[in-house]
Amino acid sequence: MTKKRATLIGLLAVLLWSTMVGFIRAVSEGLGPVGGAAMIYSISGLLLIFTVGFPRLRAIPRHYLIAGSVLFVSYELCLALSLGYANTRQQAIEVGMVNYLWPSLTILCAILFNGQKSTLWVVPGLLLALVGVCWVLGGNNGLNIADIQRNIISNPLSYALAFAGAFIWAIYCTVTTKYAKGANGITLFVLLTAATLWVKFALTPQPTMLFTLPVVVKLVMTGIALGFGYASWNIGILHGNVTVLAAASYFTPVFSSALAAFVLSAPLSFSFWQGALMVCAGSLLCWWSTRQVA
Repeated sequence: MTKKRATLIGLLAVLLWSTMVGFIRAVSEGLGPVGGAAMIYSISGLLLIFTVGFPRLRAIPRHYLIAGSVLFVSYELCLALSLGYANTRQQAIEVGMVNYLWPSLTILCAILFNGQKSTLWVVPGLLLALVGVCWVLGGNNGLNIADIQRNIISNPLSYALAFAGAFIWAIYCTVTTKYAKGANGITLFVLLTAATLWVKFALTPQPTMLFTLPVVVKLVMTGIALGFGYASWNIGILHGNVTVLAAASYFTPVFSSALAAFVLSAPLSFSFWQGALMVCAGSLLCWWSTRQVA
């Protein structure tokens, strides 16, 4: 495995993950928010068993095993359910954009808890990402407080789950960096996510799962994209150019929104794209602030 080839495989993960918002929402419309997510993570978990393999539990540091399991499962539940519970397809894409605060928040957590050095440019980076999300939530009027409040009040659960998920994933990344020590528990974590969703599906009232051909096709594509995404990212991080992969991952909000708009046939306003670019620029500025430290 050459470094160039591993980097290209890692970049494939960014593209695959960019399909998640659109595909998860599409599957949830046919199978329900909980049932659809449970099916997706079940397929992804089985795929990861054959690609990444199931980890030896004794080889995983205990702190990473416990904290990583709880944080990963919590994040995936927040992401999948926030998209599934969105009132409309356009709102699902907006909710996905709120989730993409995590790159900036990851830098913040690394500074606060892992001793990551950075310059003061991280502050305007965080503010720009936050303003970008607010710009998206303002709809056609951009940074309009009344419209932002009206949008959030229309579906507080989805937006709260997405916002919480952004923080949870940032903490997960911080915990992984600090405690994993090279161990990779992704297969276990995905299977635990699937099991948790199936428990929720069994214990709470759920809509009927309608397995139409379009839904089944999107379900399989989503499961494959999620599973191969994690497998590809693992190869890229281990053998590729991590700097290139990190920089590319910060453009995921734009890629994700474009693909979601295509998959869901949900046109997005010019104001939305302005906000999305702000989120990307803010994330890149946070990342750049850590690169300027000698």
